[in-house]
Amino acid sequence: MKAVSRTRSLSLLLLAALALLLATPFAPRAAADASISTIARALRASPVYVDPAAASQLAKADADALAKQIKNANKPVFIAVLPAGYPTANLFSSLRAATGITGLYGIRLGDRFDARADSSVMPTTARRNLVNSVQGEPARTQLADFTDRALLTVRGHAPRSWGGSSGSGGVSGTAVIVTGAVLVAGGAGAYALVRRSRRRRAEEQRAALDRLRVVVDEDITAFGEELDRLDFHPAEPGADDAMRADYERALDAYETAKQRMSEARRPEDVRTVTEVLEDGRFSLAQLAARRESRPLPERRPPCFFDPRHGPSVADAPWTPPGGAPRQVPVCAADATRLKDGRDPVIREVDTEYGRRPYWDAGPAYGPWAGGYFGGGILPGLLVGTLLGSVMATPSYAADYGTGYGDFGPDSGYDGGFQGGDDSGTDFDAGDFGGGFGDGGDFGGGGGDNGGDFGGGF
Repeated sequence: MKAVSRTRSLSLLLLAALALLLATPFAPRAAADASISTIARALRASPVYVDPAAASQLAKADADALAKQIKNANKPVFIAVLPAGYPTANLFSSLRAATGITGLYGIRLGDRFDARADSSVMPTTARRNLVNSVQGEPARTQLADFTDRALLTVRGHAPRSWGGSSGSGGVSGTAVIVTGAVLVAGGAGAYALVRRSRRRRAEEQRAALDRLRVVVDEDITAFGEELDRLDFHPAEPGADDAMRADYERALDAYETAKQRMSEARRPEDVRTVTEVLEDGRFSLAQLAARRESRPLPERRPPCFFDPRHGPSVADAPWTPPGGAPRQVPVCAADATRLKDGRDPVIREVDTEYGRRPYWDAGPAYGPWAGGYFGGGILPGLLVGTLLGSVMATPSYAADYGTGYGDFGPDSGYDGGFQGGDDSGTDFDAGDFGGGFGDGGDFGGGGGDNGGDFGGGF
């Protein structure tokens, strides 16, 4: 009997082992990584995806709140929260191809964060500065800050797949009748509203131009005083044709600036005035170098803290209150102040809250700054400031003009598919290349060298 019992027990153990062996290949992996296709399907339905294995990083209530915020803003911002061990090779480009929607994609992977975007949605400089500004923050804070700042700068609209479209393919006759009645009844009122809106906008532009006029007149006066102090005479001993040409350009800039300011009718007209003043000050810097037998200065933007200081001589690190660090062009005097731990001499303007730095004084100063800091450098200088945030909104161009580097539609990144469009795999893979890591250097030690992040991502 004991032998029979042992035989029966052994048979049961063998059967159990066989059942376990057969079931193992078919049992789901509890910690299996979600596939790119799974994440893409989720993001096509909602802007925020949290992998079950990373649920501890972002509570469902917080994820839902972020999704609602993005949908309400009608912007193509996608956020994915993934576990730390998720494979990073080609993660952004693969996700973008699987999703097929132009947009800004931010990924929290363990305690690291990075983002990529189609160039039609956000330029590289703006995206890089945005990522750097949230590095090192806890997950909930980081994703909230990223979303808040991204919604101010990202271009385009939310994808149609986020909308709660009904399954019905037709429209009822009653709906057509009601809609028609509403349109007819509201036609006259709509016309009146449009006229009032145009008048209000014209009044706001006039008020903005009046504020700018005070600041630009100060700039023109300061430039005229520089000319008076110059004590240069074209016929003086040692003067050559190059010196006389510099002097002539400076005089022409002074007269042209006065004329253009007197003819300005809209805020964006001010940009050409400050462009001329910047050119005139550079001519004076060249003249001074020739007279003192020094090497001619490099053509650089004016001092960020106050363009009246003249052309900058170097870039120096600076962090605005509550903002991210960045390199800004500075004059020799401000470079020394910063090096000594002192505050630079900042250009302040009048606001309803008192004197404030020009970058915290409101949207009217965008054209003024755009003339001084053209060529695409302005977004990097102003990111995280009040002026930078306002200039990055689509409505800004309608009120204050465009052409400020990466901010305006003339910057070269608004052609083709727009944010939120279904482009499938028709996108620039370079926008989504690079490595994944911390602090902006996502390539594993190479730096970005002025382009997209390097590395094997």
